[in-house]
Amino acid sequence: MPRLFTGLEIPSDVAFELDLLRGGIGGARWIDRENFHITLRFIGDVNEDVADDIHDALRFIRTRRFDLTLAGVGHFESAGQVHTLWAGVEKNPDLLALRDRIESALVRMGLPPEGRRFLPHVTLCRLRDASVARVSGFLAANNLFRAGPIPVAHFTLFSSYLQHSGAIYTPEAEYFLQAAPETRGLTA
Repeated sequence: MPRLFTGLEIPSDVAFELDLLRGGIGGARWIDRENFHITLRFIGDVNEDVADDIHDALRFIRTRRFDLTLAGVGHFESAGQVHTLWAGVEKNPDLLALRDRIESALVRMGLPPEGRRFLPHVTLCRLRDASVARVSGFLAANNLFRAGPIPVAHFTLFSSYLQHSGAIYTPEAEYFLQAAPETRGLTA
């Protein structure tokens, strides 16, 4: 039973820049460069028939290619404890439109709506009992981080296999976006 999500892969040059943010926080479990991505829609565990239906729904999504930029860093916390550090994504209407089309296609095929608010980001590390001073220092030191632009020509359906050392993400299918229509100038 695969655990699925849709996302955007991070190109190697930008992954290198993200990798340079590593360090300075004891007990952090930093994400490997090859696992950097932006989750568009977490789907979860599904059987093979549903996985096939998901693929069929996603392959009919039509939207145009676009660029996005990573900007800033932030964190997720629960019960007052920071558990995740991430790099943010600059506000981008094309990214939101793609995410909305994916959400619509998946709901139409029978999946329940995503319960969480969409906050596009690249997870950098997971934390357990991290020092508040170290986390604050990391956020302050990297709040002006920027990388990109990243050309987005496709999105990917990933499977995720949880292991003791962390998750392994495998691209299952790619869905290509449309090139912008050509414009032709008039000559006199």
